[in-house]
Amino acid sequence: QVQLVESGGGSVQAGGSLRLSCAASGNINNNRCMGWFRQAPGKERERVAIDSGGSTGYADSVKGRFALSRDNTENTLYLQMNSLKPEDTAMYYCAATRPTLSHCSDSYFSTAAPYIYWGQGTQVTVSS
Repeated sequence: QVQLVESGGGSVQAGGSLRLSCAASGNINNNRCMGWFRQAPGKERERVAIDSGGSTGYADSVKGRFALSRDNTENTLYLQMNSLKPEDTAMYYCAATRPTLSHCSDSYFSTAAPYIYWGQGTQVTVSS
């Protein structure tokens, strides 16, 4: 079992920054894909950033503004969000797959389908 706990969300004005954290515990190893997703009201859950072990796959809408990082010693995944826009408003979730030999950069891992562990989410609200 894997437990994921997000923190760091909040309300900011457009142009502001937030840093989300995802603390992972349980059977964590390096063979899992991990990343951030978000879901706005009335919309489907979408990928924000996926850690592909050396590279990161970002949604086009956040490229150049968001940065994913990982601290393996602390089992923590971070998402630095800069130049926030009102359209970034959503619940943000940290997610992890079961151990896999596949490449996390594969397009399948840009969908929510293979992620079986999810945090409770942290709300990000950006006002104009």
